[in-house]
Amino acid sequence: MELNPTIFREYDIRGIVDKDLDESVFECIGKALVAYMKGKLPHKTLVVGRDGRLTGKMYAQAAIDGITSCGVNVIDIGQVPTPVCYFALNTLKVDGGLMLTASHNPKEYNGTKVAVGKTTIYGKKIQDLYKVAKEGRFPVAKGPVTITRMNMVPAYQKRILRDIKLKRKLRVVVDAGNGVGGVVAVPLYEALGCEVIPLYCGVDGSFPNHHPDPTKPDNLKKLINTVKKYKADVGIAFDGDVDRLGGCDEKGNILWGDRLLALFARSILKEKPGAVIMGEVKCSRGLYEDIKRHGGKPEMWRTGHSHIKAGMIEKKAQIAGEMSGHIFFKHRWYGFDDAIYSAARLLELLAAGKKPLSAHLATIPKRPVTPEIEVPSTDETKFEVIKRATAYFQSQGLNVLTIDGARIEFPDGWGLLRASNTAPKLVVRVEAETTERVKEIRSMIETKLGELNK
Repeated sequence: MELNPTIFREYDIRGIVDKDLDESVFECIGKALVAYMKGKLPHKTLVVGRDGRLTGKMYAQAAIDGITSCGVNVIDIGQVPTPVCYFALNTLKVDGGLMLTASHNPKEYNGTKVAVGKTTIYGKKIQDLYKVAKEGRFPVAKGPVTITRMNMVPAYQKRILRDIKLKRKLRVVVDAGNGVGGVVAVPLYEALGCEVIPLYCGVDGSFPNHHPDPTKPDNLKKLINTVKKYKADVGIAFDGDVDRLGGCDEKGNILWGDRLLALFARSILKEKPGAVIMGEVKCSRGLYEDIKRHGGKPEMWRTGHSHIKAGMIEKKAQIAGEMSGHIFFKHRWYGFDDAIYSAARLLELLAAGKKPLSAHLATIPKRPVTPEIEVPSTDETKFEVIKRATAYFQSQGLNVLTIDGARIEFPDGWGLLRASNTAPKLVVRVEAETTERVKEIRSMIETKLGELNK
């Protein structure tokens, strides 16, 4: 069958409904996964979950049809947050599976994260899966198969309740953005002893209130106002499939991924001095300084949930995080990105003392920094632009880290330029000691990009 090759991306498969995707595509993906995993199916069972997107149910059924037609059993866990699917991969006797989601993309998108074993595949492995799908040589079932419908949410909630204990009652606002997080998180936090004020916690794949992306300040306005109105201790915001955490403190200050990671790192380092803590190239210099100051070993890594998970295993990191709000706890958890669990750890940290969240955050080093600046480019040219820009800045005698794109280090700041792995754009971010220096570094980078990105 005809498959649009561009839907097979760096971290997942993702495209536009009725343009790139239909039921036949997901049936083909289900078959291709079985063929791709040949020899890696000791349990002959895959798990399938989906988020709240309007096409999720029919696409999940098509994927299940594809898997079972190849002679492999399915555990269908239904409509769940992505972390619940990851939890199933780590606790059930399964060989891998599919989590149907387009994460924080607009409502016209859908897609799937692909797991082999306990974690998701990425990069070349996704391209290898595409080749298998394109060739169309799939096994055929030679006997009966089973489809087991299983509710994993109670076991997931029970596991968190066993791990997290709060020393005082907190008032919490939860904005799920009509994704699948609210129906799981609200009763969980109530069971932890919190007073929970829910915002947009009904699942609606048309996202009628605001787009479920907690990294965009416009999406947090209602949350911030509600936190202030009810004098809540914290506001929690999820993305559509609940693997990214955002929100605000009691004063309405937005919670960014690197500052959350610094708080979590301090807590973990009290228990595990010298632990490896992993950030990514967009994280602030203050994060890495704070990790060192508290006795940790900071590691800077590539952006992307799949890269981070692989890096954590390699470096034996206790926790990792991204600016986008993906927080990965290996400490007391499984090492996958989980906004519901990460928020519970934040509640635990806050409830351990009487200080408000803003007071905790105030002690983390902070410098002037730009938001993530998006520069339109093309999928065909964006990586070449970064390659040429890197060569130019290195030729100027500058220290350029090439872990992921180019992070140009100066004594008084840094500037990052990298190609997005999920969209036809370049990303720029600048941090420095002064606002004036931020402008200077930004201008230098954007001028060079303007020359190269034509």
